[in-house]
Amino acid sequence: MHGRVKLKSTAQQEEEKRKEREKKLKIYVTARDAVFAKRKNGMLDDEALLLTQQLLSSNPDVATLWNYRREILLHLETIREEVDVQKMYEDELSFLESCLKVNPKSYGSWHHRGWVSARLPRPDWTRELGLCDRCLSLDDRNFHCWDYRRMVVKMSGVPVDQELQFTDRLIGSNFSNYSSWHYRNACVPFNNMKPLGVILAFSEYELVQNAFFTDPNDQSAWFYYRWLLGRAEREEMISCVFVSREEERVAVAFSRPVNVSTATTTFVILWPLVICELPPGTISDITNEHNLTVHWTEKHTHRDCALYTGRSVSWCRDSATDQELFSELSVEKTSVLQSELQSCNQLLELEPQNKWCLLTIILLMRALDPLGYERETLSHFQTLKEVDPMRGAYYGDLCSKFMIENTILKMEYAEVRVFSLSDKNLTTLCHLDQLLLVTHINLSSNQLLRLPPQFAMLQCLEVLEADNNAIENLEGLYHLPKLEDVSLKNNKLSRLSDLQPLASCPKLTRLDLRRNPVTQLVNIESELAELLPSVTDLLL
Repeated sequence: MHGRVKLKSTAQQEEEKRKEREKKLKIYVTARDAVFAKRKNGMLDDEALLLTQQLLSSNPDVATLWNYRREILLHLETIREEVDVQKMYEDELSFLESCLKVNPKSYGSWHHRGWVSARLPRPDWTRELGLCDRCLSLDDRNFHCWDYRRMVVKMSGVPVDQELQFTDRLIGSNFSNYSSWHYRNACVPFNNMKPLGVILAFSEYELVQNAFFTDPNDQSAWFYYRWLLGRAEREEMISCVFVSREEERVAVAFSRPVNVSTATTTFVILWPLVICELPPGTISDITNEHNLTVHWTEKHTHRDCALYTGRSVSWCRDSATDQELFSELSVEKTSVLQSELQSCNQLLELEPQNKWCLLTIILLMRALDPLGYERETLSHFQTLKEVDPMRGAYYGDLCSKFMIENTILKMEYAEVRVFSLSDKNLTTLCHLDQLLLVTHINLSSNQLLRLPPQFAMLQCLEVLEADNNAIENLEGLYHLPKLEDVSLKNNKLSRLSDLQPLASCPKLTRLDLRRNPVTQLVNIESELAELLPSVTDLLL
């Protein structure tokens, strides 16, 4: 046994570690209390700088210490020569590198480094780019470093082609490097498709196609591809104005939510619809003609609407087809989209169950011809649900959205105010702001669970058919001024309170609630008669 090292027991080792931790904690707490005391007393000296350095070296994520450190540095700037300030900030950068070794994703360290670099009298941007290169070589998804690199590139004026070559190198070594793809979209200067932008765009298409043909199941390149094909910003506008003499109201649909304020008129805001209740007698005289103008001062635009003599209602609107509301990809690049659709179809032949390829093909088809490709789109959605059942609900909602969009387009082409979308497996409702003028809507035999609050935007709705769904909530039926006939057979309305929104519809005369749990309640007829006195045709 002689000459052998005596091993300590586990209990002894743990006890020694505990004592060591207590010793370090005591030193840390003492230094922390000293720093807070100095800050409270407004002391901005070298000693405080040293104390904060000691604390941050072991824990660089205390924001208060970084804030105090900046206060000290700003003060020292005012009392030192420029040469000394340069040296002070260079030392700060060296200290920050040691902090990043402790935690390469420290929010405080990266933020402070950006602050220091911006204040440095003579910054060395080459050094900073080198630091970014080293950090990204260790972790190419360090988003703090990517953010810092963007700042360095902007401040130093690094050429775009140099940054593209940098991302080329990272993407070439790892197509799954999502951070590099994301950084790339900030570098590519399409310049609204001017010649330089066009050349770059085609090279980008080639790059991203190489990526997803190499690994079709990697989502990074597909997300970048979606951005690459993406549409330009849609013009914000007043999309529809509806005027009613009888209700003495104006309904205005905007392309997005707006802020409204007035001292003389009552407004009801239903995103993104504004309903304006006019003062009594303003437009009620049918022998008078009225010209209304809605001003959107924020966007310096307006919309005129004339209510002619003898007419009870009037409206003016832009069609969904004119606004290209329903395309997620830019239709300005039609020839490009057609070419990309061919490429994706080629990949689909090789990978018939690739969900990313299927979804991209759907989006390309919708951008090119949503009605012409409707059958193929529905077929692809069915395949998506089969190959990716975990996201079946998402695909169902997305398919519902596209079916609603197509029905709106068909309705506009036919120039009717009837919206019929029964037996289409709808799981959700959307684009209800585009149905402001609809008088009759049929949503029967779908999979709807509710009529959402946005349903209240259907201010012209007279007839609603929603039989054979799973509707439990009617909150969207509040304050529909023209609603007369509602059919809700075979749904899941189970409480009298579920029907409360119908009480706010003044013209409701017919209501069909057959095969709903609520009809089994005791005294339901008498309670409904009290809740809905205007209903003369109640079917239970």
